[in-house]
This record gives sequence, C-alpha cells and structure tokens, in this order.
Amino acid sequence: MTSLTFDRYCDEIVTQTERLTAHVRGVDMTAPVPSCPGWNLGQLLRHVGGDHRWAQEVVRTGDARPFPEDLSAHTHERESFLTPWLIEGAAALSTTLRSAGPDARVWTPADDRDSTSFWARRMTYETVVHRADAALVTGTDFTLDDDLAVDAVEEWLEFSTVSEAFAPRPDLPDLLGPDRTLGFGTTDAGAWLVDLTGDRPAWRPGSHDATVAVRGPVTDLLLFLYRRPASAIEVQGDTALLDLWLTRTGFWLEA
Repeated sequence: MTSLTFDRYCDEIVTQTERLTAHVRGVDMTAPVPSCPGWNLGQLLRHVGGDHRWAQEVVRTGDARPFPEDLSAHTHERESFLTPWLIEGAAALSTTLRSAGPDARVWTPADDRDSTSFWARRMTYETVVHRADAALVTGTDFTLDDDLAVDAVEEWLEFSTVSEAFAPRPDLPDLLGPDRTLGFGTTDAGAWLVDLTGDRPAWRPGSHDATVAVRGPVTDLLLFLYRRPASAIEVQGDTALLDLWLTRTGFWLEA
C-alpha cells in the first residue's frame, strides 16, 4: 500500500511532465530513444501525452477501450507544439482525477485495484520513467525524490504478484520453486524481499538473505527494474533467476 497521498500524485503528474518538457527544450525531436527502440523523441512525447489523455477518458467516462496508439504518423514532431500539448494534457488529467476523488470506482487493468487512485499513481510513474528516457537522450541529469522512487519500486513489486507474472508458460521456465528469493537493497532508502517459494509471489519490506541480491541507489534500482540504464547497480547470486523474474514481471510493459 502506498504511503503517498492522492493529491501528491495529482501534483506529480503535472510536475513530472513539466520536468520532462524541460529535458527536451531545444532538442531535435527526431533524435532516437535508445531505451525505447524504434521511437524518436517526438514519438516518446506523443506516447506520454496520449497515455495522459487516455487515462483521463477512462476516469471521466469509464470507457475501458484499449489505447489506440499509432506512432508511425508522428516521426517529425515540433517541440513548439508538443510542450504545451503535454502540459495541457497532464493538467487536464490531474483536474479530472481530483474532480472524481481518490475512491471513485473506475476500470483499471489491475483486478484488485479499481479506483481512481490506481490511475493517479500509474500515470505518475509512467511520466517519471519516460522522463528518464528523455534525459538519457538529451544527456541531462535525471533525479527523483527518494519517496517517489521507493513508491515506484513498490508499485513494480505489486505488479510482480499478479497471475500474468508467474503463471506457467510454455516458452519460459517456471518462476516459482524452492530456494527462490530475490533481495533488493538500496544504499539510501530501505530494502525488499521477493519470495517465490510459495503458490504465488509475495514481497515484503526489509533486508534478508536471498538467492540473488540487487543493490544500488533507489532511483537506479527503479530504472533497473524498468530495464533502463542503471550503472550503479550491483548483482550477486543467481542471475538467471533474476533475469527470469525481470522477464516475467515486465509483461505489462510489452502489452
């Protein structure tokens, strides 16, 4: 359960979008995005703004149709258009979320979380991670408040317990089994254990011995989980188990 407030998320959707646009000011929109293969910077920004508008419609109308994204028509964007368009969309999403309130029931892709709070949190970190992508392209520093990074890591760990992340698949080894634990420790903001020895994955805060251990600053840990460059991360132990877990828990990034 997150420790951040609904209002904080609504604020951060706007703040993180403004910081995203600051990263790309004056930059060529056709520059490729290494962490999102096949996209250029303009397409990345189109994706973020499209997600904001889609989530706003879900909250406003309850319409759960998939987001009809086609970035092929957006290969030559103009920053002068995208910057105000992005900020406008983030502000509209934030306003719509506040109007609905944190507990309004809406469709979400998470079976056990069907309130507007899900979208406030999800869109915060959707924006955060793509801000990291933009910073990578432009060579600008990416920083994130520790409490946001911790909460984003825990959101990932929550996603790692849904059935799609561990149900048997013919194309991959089984994830669950004896002596399968993953420890995630930070140098600045706590630790977590993921336990794969039961009928389904479970996670809990705290430092414990584990089959494989990952350690680094919390923002780097977040980027590592999202398969973004994170040079300060150290891994010890069963790296094959870690790679399998990352593959399985990243299913929703590829949906």
